Amino acid sequence: MATKNPRKRRSSKISKSSAKAAHPVFLPLILVVLALWVVYRSLFNFPVWFDETIGKALFFGLPVWVYIVISNLQEIPNSLASFKLKRGLSLGLAIGGLYGFAATTLAVYQRGSGVQPAALFMADRFWWEFALALLTAFWETLFFYSFVMTVVQHKFTQWSLLKQLLLVVGIFMAFHLPNTILRFGAFGAFYQVILLSLFALGQGYLFASEKNAYALILSHAIWGMVLLIHF
Repeated sequence: MATKNPRKRRSSKISKSSAKAAHPVFLPLILVVLALWVVYRSLFNFPVWFDETIGKALFFGLPVWVYIVISNLQEIPNSLASFKLKRGLSLGLAIGGLYGFAATTLAVYQRGSGVQPAALFMADRFWWEFALALLTAFWETLFFYSFVMTVVQHKFTQWSLLKQLLLVVGIFMAFHLPNTILRFGAFGAFYQVILLSLFALGQGYLFASEKNAYALILSHAIWGMVLLIHF
């Protein structure tokens, strides 16, 4: 009768415990950035362009750069490798199109009206808003997926993909919930929380499958424009 190898069991336990012990500054860094972000959003009311350029560069971009320097985890910048650009943009456009179709269908259902053609690309502020949407998508993809998702998959290797995704969604929502409640109130924020959670879950699954930040950036930007136009 075959017996289990005790060495193999011990090595398995050691590998799991070492994975948990890896990246010791990850969770403290997330908590510090979250606290600073909440203070920033609560006390200051800068223009949107400032938040999406200077603000998120400091709160989302700088911590990621510091973490790369400390950990030398090259998978983070590799998600933005140049050879991934073409496939990432194609995927982002396709998935963003699905987001747009779903949101348009929902808007038509809610309003009970038909679809009317509109020359949105000719609107004065369209490309400015799209540029801001791209900036938002870049910083949030870099922080929540290229950084957080990558480290979560390194640190919690014994977890299922669903558990890893739920942790990433939880971190994503912790950063978005305070501002959502401020904007929509406790009751009005309920539907926004569901929408944001599903969006974060879908983006996380896409990143876990592709490890391609460009796909998330473009789909996120298109999603932001769809929400702006329809809702």
